Amino acid sequence: MSRICELTGKGPMVGNNVSHANNKTKRRFLPNLNDVTLQSEALGRGVKLRISAAALRSVDHRGGLDAYLAKAKDNELSARALKIKKEVAAKAASGVADALTD
Repeated sequence: MSRICELTGKGPMVGNNVSHANNKTKRRFLPNLNDVTLQSEALGRGVKLRISAAALRSVDHRGGLDAYLAKAKDNELSARALKIKKEVAAKAASGVADALTD
């Protein structure tokens, strides 16, 4: 399991541990990843994703998973998230078509 956020693409960064004597050794800064189930209103079901805490706050700020995915860039999303984005877009397009026929 890779340590990359499925929504933002945020991954490990590298830097230095710096001692009091100013000795430097390499270290990794890992993102704060959480396994969460987000509800999609368009799909009517929950979606399990491994996302960073910052991405979770962004999803809440934008008004839910569907709104976040609508604005997200395709190159930042994982393959699973991209598939969910296409499902949501297709469902929204069919919902608009159904509303026009009524």
